[in-house]
Amino acid sequence: MTESEHGNHARRGELRGDPERRNRIIEACLDVIADRGVADTSHRVVAAAAGVPLGSMTYYFDGMDDLLHQTFERFADDSVCRMRERFAGISSREEACEAVVRTIVDDVFRNQHDLSLNLEFYTLAARDPAYRDITTRWMGRSREQLRRFFDPRTAQMLDAMIEGFSIHCALSTAPLSEDDIREGVCRIASVSQPFTNEN
Repeated sequence: MTESEHGNHARRGELRGDPERRNRIIEACLDVIADRGVADTSHRVVAAAAGVPLGSMTYYFDGMDDLLHQTFERFADDSVCRMRERFAGISSREEACEAVVRTIVDDVFRNQHDLSLNLEFYTLAARDPAYRDITTRWMGRSREQLRRFFDPRTAQMLDAMIEGFSIHCALSTAPLSEDDIREGVCRIASVSQPFTNEN
């Protein structure tokens, strides 16, 4: 075995001994984007934040675009999972309305970290169509939860309301109150077609 082959073999062994390294890199990338923005996110900065060798970045990711794509996929997946949990076990439209309120107040508004990530993701997807497959799937999966309780048009409006409130909260010094949010949700839900739970 040559010296180069020995080095590569040792490196692969080191990586196999740390199966969570890829996850740590993605989590670190989320933190870096929230703190610095996509424009100032680099392999070197993320590697330092994750506490991994710089060479690990190219082992797990095919360049910066791949890292960003996988990172925002994780962010979208986590958001959908939280929403799915909110709607688990619900059997009425009234409960669904309250689940939407809780999604906005407790999940969307939960911290500045995620609000900043939302805005960075929206900006990136608006500029680069390569990221719109993530936003399209994200919206589709969110509306799938809403369509269990509301007609498709109302589900679309509620989904847009959730996204709109995330931008409002990130930019405003005086976000809407929970009562205001609940009133808005109920107003939109009131125009929905009659609900029948066939699931």
